[in-house]
Amino acid sequence: MRQPFNIRELVKLNPDYIGFIFYPKSKRFIGEVIPEEIHSLIPGSIQKVGVFVNEPFESLVEKWVESKLDIIQLHGGELPDYCKRLKVLNIPVIKAFSITSDFDFNSVYPFEKVCDYFLFDSATELRGGSGLKFNWDILNQYKGTRPFFLSGGIKCTDIDAIKSIMHNKLYAVDVNSGFEIEAGLKDLLKLAPFIYDFKNFKV
Repeated sequence: MRQPFNIRELVKLNPDYIGFIFYPKSKRFIGEVIPEEIHSLIPGSIQKVGVFVNEPFESLVEKWVESKLDIIQLHGGELPDYCKRLKVLNIPVIKAFSITSDFDFNSVYPFEKVCDYFLFDSATELRGGSGLKFNWDILNQYKGTRPFFLSGGIKCTDIDAIKSIMHNKLYAVDVNSGFEIEAGLKDLLKLAPFIYDFKNFKV
């Protein structure tokens, strides 16, 4: 997100998180810091997520403070030691993994003690926001202890399929390009029923 008028309307839907991309190569890049105008629109009940890709550690911590973030999403090749350094500073971390048809979930387990959540996304060169799905059946191979976000090409037509996923570590869904009018501009007419349906979903 980066458009104040769009964010003003989005917060009325009461999402749990709003993401801000700090990766300069992304077409959704927010800039070096979240503008104060945007901060004033977001209530404390909604967590601000800073999304970074291979950001130098000191730079990330600086942006964490300056942008008053609530949680960090690491979408690059960051190693467990990088996450551990954030944990020492009490910075909550979501670590993203790019899922392929032959993905080895053993590769995520070294991150379990140093991350709060995992995020499983489609493997593309775009580092997210590709609009592509991976085969969700592979999630059955994940036997870890960290709750995970499901991401990658999710659209409003996927809600029943997502509800049918019975994995007990599925924590949240991360939606992006499937609910956009253009990069960084959310389609609230699609998001509103999607969020409502999930928030009122009973197992």
